[in-house]
Amino acid sequence: MTTTEAIVDVGPVAHGGHCVARLDGQVVFVRHALPGERVRIAITERTKNFLRADAVEVLEAAPGRVEPPCVYAGRCGGCDFQHVDPAVQRDLLGDVVREQLRRLAGITWDGEVEAVEPDALGWRTRVQFAVDGQGRPGLRRHRSHDIIAVDRCLIAHPDLPVVLGRTWDADSVESIVSSRGDRLLVTDASISDEVEAEVDGVVATDGTTRGGKGAVTEQVLAADFRVTGSGFWQVHPDAASTLVEAVIEGAAAGSGDTVLDLYAGVGLFTTFLADEVGEDGTVLSVESDQGASRDARRNLHDFPQVTLVGETVERALRHGVLGVRADVVVLDPPRTGAKKAVQGIVDLAPRRVVYVACDPAALARDLASFAARGYELTSLRAFALFPMTHHVECVAVLERTVTSG
Repeated sequence: MTTTEAIVDVGPVAHGGHCVARLDGQVVFVRHALPGERVRIAITERTKNFLRADAVEVLEAAPGRVEPPCVYAGRCGGCDFQHVDPAVQRDLLGDVVREQLRRLAGITWDGEVEAVEPDALGWRTRVQFAVDGQGRPGLRRHRSHDIIAVDRCLIAHPDLPVVLGRTWDADSVESIVSSRGDRLLVTDASISDEVEAEVDGVVATDGTTRGGKGAVTEQVLAADFRVTGSGFWQVHPDAASTLVEAVIEGAAAGSGDTVLDLYAGVGLFTTFLADEVGEDGTVLSVESDQGASRDARRNLHDFPQVTLVGETVERALRHGVLGVRADVVVLDPPRTGAKKAVQGIVDLAPRRVVYVACDPAALARDLASFAARGYELTSLRAFALFPMTHHVECVAVLERTVTSG
């Protein structure tokens, strides 16, 4: 008979929002547990090499365990650490970053994950709700297409347009509030007059706009940014300014420098890098997404030192679109990392590379690739920009240790 429940002693935290345990010699990835706990688990998935499980009863609790504030904790897949005190969450994230850097890049990091307020609830300014067969909005289970209908999401920003408590004739509804207070719903649903009156505009997923502008304005420090519809923007209200300050400090760009901003989106880092290099410098802002590129043209039209490149980073590097040299390179790649771009960046011989990463494993692999090509990690900061989840944002600074060519 196959065991579906068991008691295990929980080991260290691992990348992905779970901890590692062993059952009859097999690795078990356990969610909703803490290192050092003894728990009863329910096995949710079996593979040849490991098991996945949920902790369903805590027999011996570890320090840092708290009562989850959300009634959906353990069922909804949106949060990993509702059962963990926020300060201990940051300790866990730091352990994950350290382990990934050590194992994948041979790098020892003794830093700590920095808190960014709000550090627990009410922070997420963009939430995409799935809609079930009865029209009820909700969130998906972990590693599942199953939808858990919810009537409240505690990590959602309190000023978001209201989606919950209504039925929708749609597959999904995204609710957005900007730092300037602009409110937007993104959906292909039929919107009632009552709902439409609650927001500044409603943009349909087919690109048409009903009742408003279909975009929001985000303010970062003294600059404003247009972001259309579901375009990419950091979801924590203080994330953009936190990352800008870390990137600008790390880049240390000066007047007259040539700087590349790769995977540039709507031009967040480009704007502030342009100020650093001045009109005698150059910033090449590279983004392939057409919607983000349109927003970037509007956001950056006052900077003559900025050139927009509407190509993928890999294609632009491969075809020499970005020139033959750069003083500084800033990159903010997708979760999968920048593996295919590393050599092209190194070929430009920048004195400094600033890497913004949302996945510590991809970051560590790419840092190892840079190190093999003569670039050493000189600083790394990590930020808890996604409280209650396993996600962590890092800003790594690399400097050239060998002369190219």
